[in-house]
Amino acid sequence: MPEGHTLHRLARLHQQRLAGGVVRVSSPQGKFAAGAARVDGQLLTRAEAWGKHLLHHYDSGLVVHVHLGLYGKFTESELPMGEPVGQVRMRILGAPDGQPGFGTDLRGPTACEVLVAPEVSALTDRLGPDPLRRGADRDRAWQRLHRSRRPIGALLMDQSVLAGVGNVYRAEVLFRHQVSPYRLGTGLSADEWDAMWADLVALMKVGVRVGKMVVVRPEDDHGAPSYAPDRPRTYVYRRQGEPCRVCGTPITHAVMDARNLFWCPTCQPD
Repeated sequence: MPEGHTLHRLARLHQQRLAGGVVRVSSPQGKFAAGAARVDGQLLTRAEAWGKHLLHHYDSGLVVHVHLGLYGKFTESELPMGEPVGQVRMRILGAPDGQPGFGTDLRGPTACEVLVAPEVSALTDRLGPDPLRRGADRDRAWQRLHRSRRPIGALLMDQSVLAGVGNVYRAEVLFRHQVSPYRLGTGLSADEWDAMWADLVALMKVGVRVGKMVVVRPEDDHGAPSYAPDRPRTYVYRRQGEPCRVCGTPITHAVMDARNLFWCPTCQPD
């Protein structure tokens, strides 16, 4: 599932290429036809992300909410776009003043819906602070974390505690701070959380800027290749059985709350 940096990168692109102009919105697939008709021909005023959610704000006050889920994806193109290929849930075409025409197709999202202001507030109110949003309140997440007897590995994935962090950032930030994913939230110190928060902010900003996760420190960027040819190296994510890049101990794998979990038992002792 795409993590928060992907949604912020999309929001930045849509803000640059579509916001400030009237857009044409359609649903070639048909599943979003009624919603598309409600915003078609309106001014797209702003695109933003909150955690794993993308929000397109229109001058009518309506907001299109997209959650990509496991299979959702946007593809972009200069205008004119060709005929839709595959199951395109939403197509947006726009040409703000002074910019070349731009279009994007959305396929396979978990959610693509039109919301009104109270519904947007209800959505954002149930999300934790997003490390990529200006003014995000790390103390709000800390209040949830240090009072909980759930494992920190589960808490970091809980979007009501912290918005935008997924499986990769969860695994890697815990390794970088030598914290076991099984340590209870009550066992995390304020100093440890401050350091982890600052690290998440820095790592996720890199993800927005370069379009991929870069989580291994330069001095450790050696040894076995990445888990995928087009991805940077990770410390532990999807490296079960392989030697730790720092100590050589085989990386361990388990399942926590139905999600795969990876850690080094030596660098991250219980």
